Amino acid sequence: MDQNNNKKPNNQKGNNWRGFIHLICWAVLLAVLVSYATTYMTSMGRQASSVELEYSEFLDMLDFGKVAGVDFDNSESILLITPVDGYVYTDGEGREYTKTTLEDGTSAYTFTNALGQEQHASLELFTVRLQSYDAIVEHIQELNRQSGSHGEGEGIRINQDYQPPMSPILLFLVNLAPFFIIILVMSLVMSWMAKKGMGGIGGIGGVGKSNAKVYMEKSTGVTFKDVAGQDEAKESLTEIIDFLHNPGKYTEIGAKLPKGALLVGPPGTGKTLLAKAVAGEANVPFFSISGSDFVEMFVGVGASRVRDLFKEASKVAPCIVFIDEIDTIGKSRDNRMGGNDEREQTLNQLLAEMDGFDPTKGVILLAATNRPEVLDQALLRPGRFDRRITIDRPNLAGRVATLEVHTRNIRLGEDVNLKKVALATAGCVGADLANLVNEAALRAVRKGRKLVSQEDMLAAFELVIAGTEKKGSVLTEFEKKLVAYHEVGHAMVAYKQKNTEPVQKITIVPHTQGSLGYTLLMPEEDKTELRTREELMAKITVSMGGRAAEEVVMDTMTNGASQDIQDATNVARNMVAMFGMSEEFGMMALASRRNQYLDGGYGMDCAQDTAARMDKAVKALLDEAYKTAVEVIRDNREDMDKVVAYLLEKETITGAEMVAIIEGRDPALVESPYASTRPAEIEAPAKKVHMISEKIVAPEEPVPEAGEKASEKPEEEESRDS
Repeated sequence: MDQNNNKKPNNQKGNNWRGFIHLICWAVLLAVLVSYATTYMTSMGRQASSVELEYSEFLDMLDFGKVAGVDFDNSESILLITPVDGYVYTDGEGREYTKTTLEDGTSAYTFTNALGQEQHASLELFTVRLQSYDAIVEHIQELNRQSGSHGEGEGIRINQDYQPPMSPILLFLVNLAPFFIIILVMSLVMSWMAKKGMGGIGGIGGVGKSNAKVYMEKSTGVTFKDVAGQDEAKESLTEIIDFLHNPGKYTEIGAKLPKGALLVGPPGTGKTLLAKAVAGEANVPFFSISGSDFVEMFVGVGASRVRDLFKEASKVAPCIVFIDEIDTIGKSRDNRMGGNDEREQTLNQLLAEMDGFDPTKGVILLAATNRPEVLDQALLRPGRFDRRITIDRPNLAGRVATLEVHTRNIRLGEDVNLKKVALATAGCVGADLANLVNEAALRAVRKGRKLVSQEDMLAAFELVIAGTEKKGSVLTEFEKKLVAYHEVGHAMVAYKQKNTEPVQKITIVPHTQGSLGYTLLMPEEDKTELRTREELMAKITVSMGGRAAEEVVMDTMTNGASQDIQDATNVARNMVAMFGMSEEFGMMALASRRNQYLDGGYGMDCAQDTAARMDKAVKALLDEAYKTAVEVIRDNREDMDKVVAYLLEKETITGAEMVAIIEGRDPALVESPYASTRPAEIEAPAKKVHMISEKIVAPEEPVPEAGEKASEKPEEEESRDS
């Protein structure tokens, strides 16, 4: 690989010279063809209406006074003859042409056709010049003196604009001048493009030039302090930074640094930001390029760009090369559906470069993707991307740290509780939190405040999930009452069940996301992705609460529950297909996850008749949850009516206010509107325990009574103690 790279500049110069010579040859050939075509067309046009006379006949015409003018044609060395009016030219067929001058001053020849009609023809008489210009002019002037014609316009007219003809070589160069000018302009343009890094004659338009942008530590301005919520990922990358600072420490013991690290995670988690932070911490050059920049419509361009990128990186090593969205060029090579030669060649060149460069030079390759399942296995094997670092959605502590980073330059009020905001934003990534903080700051400015309050933070969160309020929307009394019972149905089912999140807010104000109202549930503590069957069923039941309230109270159904039904169906289908929570199928996996970090969709891995039976199992779960929701609504009808009446008056209430109404207290006296809404009869979930590596001391064994043999051998005791 190094030998090819060393030869590349000389080859590039040779290609430029060859391209320049080819350009000149084509220009010369084009000039010759144009010149020949021009001469041929001129000659053919002249032959169509010209009549050649013998030179002796021309001299006789001069002597007999039948010539009115003589013009010299220097390009073909001929004489153009203009006869006097009345001159009769007879062609080979005996037809006579009489020279006349028309009213507009043009010359014409009249003849009689076969029908006896008089017609005009345009003829041009010429003869080959056999004497020099001076001899012909002297002869004509002598004839003019003999006839006594001395004034202007009298006698035989002679062309006085005569110029000596050019030499053939000079005439050819004159014809080539425009093409040489074009060649000069094109050469200047190509030279300018080459200096700007856009290629020259050997790479027109820069199709083979890498578009990687080099960032230094001062320009990135990103360090690990700017990345929060990804402590595990930063710990994995710290070793790479230490190697770039102290390579001798690793080479001394014989260790080799991993050639590449693959950053995997959902969109917006900070993969690109983390790569820039690594370059900033290591204080080394940072090459950044997107996977789509390699792929062009020309086959071989992507491979050329890969070679150019690694060549430039090796010159400034140690450095970091970052390829974003590597799945664009790193997809698995599969010819079943037709391959992509350009993408596959680019991938092959990338694999070859990763095998070819010396890891001791300090060229570290980082790549990011949110579709690791589609990557080629050759790209993921040890020796290429040795490490796979997951950049997942941050947990509660990570979201708090992320909010602290994004609010570093935001003026916050004393009432702002970032932990409360972090609890509400479960499942959000770093980009979502950054957008939330910015929306809160914009809302504070709109309200005329100098500080961002907790209300602004929660309002920004609601803006993200539900959109802005539709202040101009008008609902009828029936529609307003229907929406109120629908939302209170969700809240009541969530309040009366175990394994649910507390109610935070209820509103019947329409929003731009399409909802006429919503119920906000907020966890009291952070939860992992681990869910029990009871928790999943409770989630489905809460989703069914709105439709159950419509049927029980209003004795009707609306399309407002469409999103609730879809959410409940997805949870139930996952329980049957992937979680093994159905009685019929048990631990059988009927589907598999396809896009883990994108839409989370899955594909069916079962027969069609099995899928039909799976649908029946899903319906059984939904029916069970809906039955539970209807029972809760019927058992708490009086409390619902009280909450709905208050909600219709206020349009927006908190969960604490709903609890106060149910317990018979005045909702206006609620001190903390965001207090916990968990009923006293429902036990709180178990507190989370932080797992640490501690030695567990075994309990002391009871002393055996006399005469009783020890049940365990010393070897067994020793192994148990160890």
